[in-house]
Amino acid sequence: MDIYERVAKFYERVTGEKTVIGQSVFGRSMYAVKVGYGAPVGLVQYAMHGREYITARLAIEHYRVGVAKGSCWFVPLVNPDGALLSEIGLSTAPETARKPLLSINGKENFSLWKANGRGVDLNVNFAARWGEGVKNVRVPSAENYIGERPFSEPETLALKNFTESIRPDYTVSYHTKGEEIYWYFYQSAHTCPRDRRLGTALSIATGYPLAHASGSAGGYKDWCIQSFGIPAFTIEAGRDTYPHPLGEDALNDIIEKNGFAIFALSKEI
Repeated sequence: MDIYERVAKFYERVTGEKTVIGQSVFGRSMYAVKVGYGAPVGLVQYAMHGREYITARLAIEHYRVGVAKGSCWFVPLVNPDGALLSEIGLSTAPETARKPLLSINGKENFSLWKANGRGVDLNVNFAARWGEGVKNVRVPSAENYIGERPFSEPETLALKNFTESIRPDYTVSYHTKGEEIYWYFYQSAHTCPRDRRLGTALSIATGYPLAHASGSAGGYKDWCIQSFGIPAFTIEAGRDTYPHPLGEDALNDIIEKNGFAIFALSKEI
């Protein structure tokens, strides 16, 4: 069972509140499920980078564990097209897209592909110092292409609209790998201590240290901090010793260290 099928079947089994927040470039659904009631409201998203599809499995565990208080939305697979390109290969793309994708990637092996179905890196496509990242590129690529403009992609636009509709009190973005927690993006002197305190709660829950992604811009975390003034975190799950894309051999370790992270954060909020 591929990761998209797994997430779709999980979504079908959920009996509580759930929704489809949008469609990918290739028309695949982006699912969201909710646990709990009331405030504080969290939003946790996973697998924004294709090769990091293992994090979608963590989303299912987080839904099972739930939150200590309030409610939380989980978006397990933000980039279904990229995830399937990485997990299975070019055959998962429509025939009309295969030649352009092969030209972008430069090889038939798509296992390290991070971008969406158009070669846009979704985590540099948000309107938060867009285009100022030190690794940004200006042409379609397997990674780091910022897109034609902020929110140029259906996936980032869907996540933007959904975030604005639920107005979360905090967000978390799950990526791989490196076992670090990024929490800073030019916060004010007023909110910086709050966000560091909450980041410390995540650090205690996971065993991951807090870190600063110097030279990074245009990410979902960055946009949430800049646009809403809320605490937002990017968690890089999985040890560096695991090669991309992280697979089943890394899953138990990731769940063991992160399974109660959102529960702990909701309690601290």
